[in-house]
Amino acid sequence: MTTAHASEVNTSGPNEFGYNNYALGNFSFRRDEYFAHVIWPTGSHTISIDDFLRALQRDCAWDFFYGTVNFDHVVGTINHYGNVDLFAGRFNAAFRKAEIDYLQNFETPVIRNTFHTMLDNWTNSTFDPFASPAETQAPWGNKSGSNTEAVTRRRVAAQRMVGVQGDEQIRSDATGHPINRMFEDVPQSEPEVHAEPGFESEIAAFNLFAYLSRSNVTWNPSVVSVCKESLYCPTTEEYILPIVHGNDRVEWFIQLSDEITWDVADRETGSPRAKVVMKAGDCAAMPADIRHQGFSSKRSMLLVWENNSADLPDLIASGKAPQYPVTF
Repeated sequence: MTTAHASEVNTSGPNEFGYNNYALGNFSFRRDEYFAHVIWPTGSHTISIDDFLRALQRDCAWDFFYGTVNFDHVVGTINHYGNVDLFAGRFNAAFRKAEIDYLQNFETPVIRNTFHTMLDNWTNSTFDPFASPAETQAPWGNKSGSNTEAVTRRRVAAQRMVGVQGDEQIRSDATGHPINRMFEDVPQSEPEVHAEPGFESEIAAFNLFAYLSRSNVTWNPSVVSVCKESLYCPTTEEYILPIVHGNDRVEWFIQLSDEITWDVADRETGSPRAKVVMKAGDCAAMPADIRHQGFSSKRSMLLVWENNSADLPDLIASGKAPQYPVTF
């Protein structure tokens, strides 16, 4: 395994479809009217461009997230928090058996710069990879403008809690958005807070359902509260989670509204483990040795509770921290 250190973006183009081609270490990327083509020294893979852009958008927005982001059953990334593996076939038994799997490690700025540049160049003006299919036009065809504003949305992240002194701007940003078409029945009233004198900067409250009802993105957790390494990251979900997330820590899910079905599989092999149907009020824990993908027919609200500690993967690997939150 090699590690790439240079931070410049290696690009050529435009190709015959108007899009730039990209090289990242020993990987290369090319898009046409319908597909993204990923090539590496021992093989190649083709992904429908809508699926690829939706997955690439999340990998960019989450800065490679926790653990593994599988774009599909072949291509994805593994975050090592300072450097990132880009892989093809790493978690695919058939690719590994045929010895055509490949992995290369990159310093985070290297892969980040390439992915952000490619996402901007390959996204046409009418397509929003953060939106549900019903809320955006198709990404097909030759190069036609860009949608930089959509693909560079700032991920909302409170430093303490939404509404607390210092995070007012996050609150005002959220209430500046219109209510989503599927949340028109969500009450918008806000709680009253009467703090004792001297505690005005310490006591706050807000209507989380109203906050989420105005989200114009899907499958993109914001951070609404921070307590040391404990993060509350709610999100709105519609259609299909564009990636298959391979955990490197336990994630807690609390279904706030409607329903999500989760396909849960072994992180390494992809062998099915469970199908979890979560309805409003349900709570589930996703262990540190699985991968999961969600499906939501109606836009729903989900609270994801994360432990943000970068030490967790090593603690779990060494056996000092459990892969499961409880042993029955």
